Amino acid sequence: MKAQTGTSKRTRQGRTSQPPALESAVTPAGTPSAEAVQVAGVACVKRLPAYLQMLRVLQGEGHEYVSGTLLATTHSLEPVVVRKDLAITGAVGTPRRGFRISELIAAIEQFLGWDNQTKAVLMGVGNLGTALLGYQGFETLGLRIAGAFDRDPSKVGKWIQGRKVQPITQLAAFVRRGRIRLGVLTVPAAEAQKTADLMIRAGIRGIWNFSPARLEVPAGVVTQKEDLAEGLAVLSHKLQHLPPTERAKQALASASPPQQG
Repeated sequence: MKAQTGTSKRTRQGRTSQPPALESAVTPAGTPSAEAVQVAGVACVKRLPAYLQMLRVLQGEGHEYVSGTLLATTHSLEPVVVRKDLAITGAVGTPRRGFRISELIAAIEQFLGWDNQTKAVLMGVGNLGTALLGYQGFETLGLRIAGAFDRDPSKVGKWIQGRKVQPITQLAAFVRRGRIRLGVLTVPAAEAQKTADLMIRAGIRGIWNFSPARLEVPAGVVTQKEDLAEGLAVLSHKLQHLPPTERAKQALASASPPQQG
């Protein structure tokens, strides 16, 4: 019991030393503000969605509380890292019980700006753009793609994944009418900068960039680049450096003929 009491005291002391949650942590684009990211750290912001996913599973299973230790163990992190991550959201735990799951979910969603639905436009309804339009998981993250736009006349006017593809010429009016600040960019690299400039002139202030190009944007506009090539390079490198026994097992498995049923 004394050891538990000492742990609780250290935890409370640790919380008081953490930066307080930022009242204006979310930008108009629906993403954490630069100040919030600076205080929390980019790595912390990237970890919060993983916590949120696990919390929703636990909540669905009927659990009321979760410990920071469980979150740390599940995500292969040190408990102190999880405590710091959760402290920045303003979440407060209860000694010996942990965090109330419903309150922790609300705190993380509020910090990330996912408690209120953010509307976005998608630029470029190709293969990737079509796939993103059909991804229903965005709704649980507080994101709704309200409109889809493309330059290709053969796509304009068609209904794709429940949205009618609109011409680029209607973007500014659509953004202004819907007070939309966030845009998803899924055009080829050669069209990326030109399309981003058009989005910015239309009033978009946050661009989620899925194109291979690196964008140049003015002050007051934020971007987040999702580079599929970088992710594939990291995965390929890890695959090439698997322990020999694992690689041998994989090679043997792929060479073995399928068993007859």
